[in-house]
Amino acid sequence: MFSPTSVGRRLVGLVCLLGLISLLGLTLIMPGQVNAQTSPTLGSAGTFAVLGGSTVTNTGSSIVNGDLGVSPGSAVTGFPPRIVLLPGTIHSADSAAGSAQTDATNAYNDLAKSNACTDLTGQSLGGDVTSLTPGTYCFSSLAQLNGTLTLNAADANSVFIFQINSTLTTASNSSVVLSGGSQCNVWWQVGSSATLGTGTSFVGNILALASISLNTGSNVTGRLLAQTGAVTMQSNQVSLPACAALPATAGLSMTKSDGGKSVTKGGHIN
Repeated sequence: MFSPTSVGRRLVGLVCLLGLISLLGLTLIMPGQVNAQTSPTLGSAGTFAVLGGSTVTNTGSSIVNGDLGVSPGSAVTGFPPRIVLLPGTIHSADSAAGSAQTDATNAYNDLAKSNACTDLTGQSLGGDVTSLTPGTYCFSSLAQLNGTLTLNAADANSVFIFQINSTLTTASNSSVVLSGGSQCNVWWQVGSSATLGTGTSFVGNILALASISLNTGSNVTGRLLAQTGAVTMQSNQVSLPACAALPATAGLSMTKSDGGKSVTKGGHIN
């Protein structure tokens, strides 16, 4: 037989246990944990380091390590004399560029879906916020990088997603730094245009609805994928992340567009 006192104690213990479980549940859904997403599928856009919607233009000594393309526009200027590293090829309004643009748009739409996120609206990256763990972070308006932002990955598969409703801009000599090994899984979904300031060192795949502009000396490890506008470069280096699969061929490629086809000197026509 249980006495009233022992029953009461058991009830109190049960209530405390339920409260502890509830508290643990809340801890597990803190920002940066449950907000972690899977990366979108890039499909045929995965081999493109640079993809513009209207044009791709370059001035100065730029290097692209990966495919470079434009669609539905066709104008590519400044390549050559600037360099696209083999096995990268220039695709000007051809089927490869068109397919890549379709797949990039699908990836953009996937990133833009309304998911649970940590709202950083009004806070500057690298200023107010200097370090982030894997997760989804959103800005209801513009986003700015004004210093050094460190992304602390748990492992190589960690995913960082930034949903930006308007523009993305970076200050001169700002940087995004990876810690913990994540290379391919940093995503910047930009609802308007992205502009990287002079000397910016940037990491991640920028998928912009409009245009992407790089000022002098800004370098990107990732991809520049603009849906409707131009990609504009000025003495920059854009390289696919180290985990992106590329053919084994190495060397320099002097490429140009020829009647809607992609021509690589000493190479092939697509």
